[in-house]
Amino acid sequence: MTNVYDVLKERGFIEQATHEEEIRELLGKESVTFYIGFDPTADSLHVGHFLQMVVMAHMQKAGHRPIVLIGGGTSMVGDPSGKTEMRKMLTLEEIQYNSERFKAQFSRLIDFDNGRAIMVNNADWLAELKYIPFLREIGKHFSVNRMLTAECYKGRLEKGLSFLEFNYMLMQSYDFLELYRRYNCKLQMGGSDQWSNILGGVELIRRVERASAYGLTFKLLTTSEGKKMGKTESGAVWLDPEKTSPYDFYQYWRNVDDRDVEKCLALLTFLPMDEIKKLGSLEGAEINRAKEILAFEVTKLVHGEEEAKKAQKAAKALFANGADLDSVPATEIPRTKLKDGMGILDLLIHVGLTSSKSEGRRLIQQGGLYIEDERVDSIDLNIEEKDFRDNKLMLRKGKKTYLLIKLV
Repeated sequence: MTNVYDVLKERGFIEQATHEEEIRELLGKESVTFYIGFDPTADSLHVGHFLQMVVMAHMQKAGHRPIVLIGGGTSMVGDPSGKTEMRKMLTLEEIQYNSERFKAQFSRLIDFDNGRAIMVNNADWLAELKYIPFLREIGKHFSVNRMLTAECYKGRLEKGLSFLEFNYMLMQSYDFLELYRRYNCKLQMGGSDQWSNILGGVELIRRVERASAYGLTFKLLTTSEGKKMGKTESGAVWLDPEKTSPYDFYQYWRNVDDRDVEKCLALLTFLPMDEIKKLGSLEGAEINRAKEILAFEVTKLVHGEEEAKKAQKAAKALFANGADLDSVPATEIPRTKLKDGMGILDLLIHVGLTSSKSEGRRLIQQGGLYIEDERVDSIDLNIEEKDFRDNKLMLRKGKKTYLLIKLV
């Protein structure tokens, strides 16, 4: 059987490893319990998390046991990694609710049955810690001078780093120690922005327990230009269909840059690498076929095959005359709202295409709004019931965002 380390390396996941040869040997000879941490700072995971979920799925398929660590305790502190400002504090109720939402999303890729994977909350041990014993047992192993050289802290020193956040590395390191003691967890994985925190945990276990522990980071999901993927004009690309519809999710991947197609196929799907290389080598108009496969496969993993087929059908409908538009994102508007007509700026806000009149005004002035493929040139346009064909009106924002309005 192929060593999963080689699989992850071939597909382009691995960025850094504390002990590359030892990790590869360990993964080849025994079932390893490993963990990745997720702070429940929102009620949904997003595309950046999805890459980590795929890594966990590869590991589980190879016979290793994932621990999904929910940062119920660390969320009360806030990870300064990659942040220019301190995160807002969450209540216990918010953390619990978000954690439950996470597990449902994880379950699409990870099998939690019969202990094949487990989800734990670090509040179970962090909330019970006593400060002085914690400092004596854990704090003595950390050098402040060395911590201040870590990337996760350096970027915050000018704007101000709270002592609360400064504790984050100690707490995450203690998580690894606690998981080692409870579950014989020997490997922590995470994004490359977590390298300093992961090193802290590896070294802590080696000092306190005199035992071998390992860390491995994978590359952040970025475009060929180095920008983080999973961001749109309207915000993050979420895994929750209520926050990002399956159609919008599908369209995001359908419209990635040609240069990013092969990388995304390797990192975000389970297609064989020989097939991925063939798809990635397509050029010109043919690369669109690879993008459609990418969009379908990723949407299928996140939302299920039925929703992926609907999204695919809707996307094709927008570019094929006479096609069925039932799967296109739609919203309803009561006829009574249009009794005296409605200004286009008010309509855009009402249906959620813009958040304010000023945003709608800019959209129209920049030539970015279309009704039934005709560009809207006036911010004073009044929409009436007679403008709807068969009680339907298609709006397009920019090149890619479509919305079908239905009269009810």
